[in-house]
Amino acid sequence: MNPLPIPVADARPASGHFESIGGEPAVTRIVDAFYRQMDARPEARVIRAMHGPDLAPVKAVLVRYLCEWLGGPKHYSAERGHPRLRMRHAAFPIGAAERDAWLDCMRAALDETRTDAALRDMLMQAFFRIADWMRNNGS
Repeated sequence: MNPLPIPVADARPASGHFESIGGEPAVTRIVDAFYRQMDARPEARVIRAMHGPDLAPVKAVLVRYLCEWLGGPKHYSAERGHPRLRMRHAAFPIGAAERDAWLDCMRAALDETRTDAALRDMLMQAFFRIADWMRNNGS
């Protein structure tokens, strides 16, 4: 698949995926599965430690972000402004291992929630571009 023709910081799937994925209820299931994966996978231990013990607030933010990113309601931007993902994550050392652990958890979450294979693959390509751009540590 060709790279998206938009800046990596704003890389998002074409509009319409929000509805095709199942709207906010499906996004919420994906986020819940993502954090279950993060808790369960030894290779995700470092990225899990970047979060507090109570995941409820960060889950809510990720749901809002992904809903908007997928073409749904713009609640994230209304509440938090521009995503500025790199700035918001600058305090956390993110190298290739952290990127890969994040991507592994997201792929497993999409598999667990039975996201359509073609849509999953397209999302994972976009997630890779964003996650790779977030790296701020040479490792």
